[in-house]
Formats: sequence, C-alpha cells, structure tokens
Amino acid sequence: MKIKSIIALMVAIIFTMGLVSMAFAAAEVKGTVSKVEGNKVTVKDDKGKETTVEVKDAKDVKVGDKVTIKDGVVKKEAPKKKKPEGC
Repeated sequence: MKIKSIIALMVAIIFTMGLVSMAFAAAEVKGTVSKVEGNKVTVKDDKGKETTVEVKDAKDVKVGDKVTIKDGVVKKEAPKKKKPEGC
C-alpha cells in the first residue's frame, strides 16, 4: 500500500513539473530594456511592469532597446523611420 502511494505521488510531481516547465518555455516578453546584467535582461512593458529574463546571448542588447524575448532568444525591433514632414 505504501509503495503505491509513493509511486502515485512521484507520477503527480513529474506531471506537474512538466506542465510548469512548458508554461515558462512558452512565455514571451515584449518591451523596452531597462537593465542588462550578464545574461539577465530586465524588460519594462507598455503597462510599466518589469520582468527579468535569462537569455542565451545578451551582448548586443542595450538599455533602451525595444525587444521581444522568447525561449531565451532576444529579437530587437527595428527603429521606426520617421516620415518626412511637408512637401
């Protein structure tokens, strides 16, 4: 009886950890970089919420860059070109 309980508990824990890891892997962070420390990048979204994410490569990321981070990969958004005024 005790072995069955232990096995059931282990299966439940493994299943729960699998779900949690999938939730974190699917997360996408989008906003403006507010801090870079090694491979940890802090991004501030449009609502003002800051999120710190560990990325694979942060060497080209600077404070003020607009980025999207998914699965540890940073993608910079191209700066918007201003349209010429008046003609």
